[in-house]
Amino acid sequence: MTASVLILAAVTAQRLVELAIARRNTARLRARGAVEVASGHYSLIVGLHAAWIAGLWAFGWDRPPSLAWLAAYLGLQVLRVWVMASLGERWTTRVLILPGEPLVRRGPYRFFSHPNYLVVAGEIAVLPMVFGMGLYALAFSLLNAAVLWIRIRAENAALASSRSP
Repeated sequence: MTASVLILAAVTAQRLVELAIARRNTARLRARGAVEVASGHYSLIVGLHAAWIAGLWAFGWDRPPSLAWLAAYLGLQVLRVWVMASLGERWTTRVLILPGEPLVRRGPYRFFSHPNYLVVAGEIAVLPMVFGMGLYALAFSLLNAAVLWIRIRAENAALASSRSP
């Protein structure tokens, strides 16, 4: 097995584990009364991420990895863990509003409104660079920016309305 295959296998496994965590957290939040909002764009996010991973497998599996870019990607994983730990069971892939609960203001959320999206944007740009796929990184970064523009606007609106009297 090549180093690139090992990297892609690890990232794919990580994403599958995260989906399982997100499903568990979503079920727990719904059981506590959380309501999903702005779900119309969710399929865009799922499709984008699935296409990103599939394309990395299709075009990157046999390319020698750049250790410098891999180190940058691993740094992003430290930030990802910080984000997920800060949100705890409130981390999910959906926009869920839990009535009566304040916004999380610990960890990176002390500094940024949406640190998870910053990490994801970094990952979408950096992992293709591990395999020397600059145009791929650019294309998916632009697509991700479009989806995040929709997502963040919807999430901000939902959060604002949940705090209004």
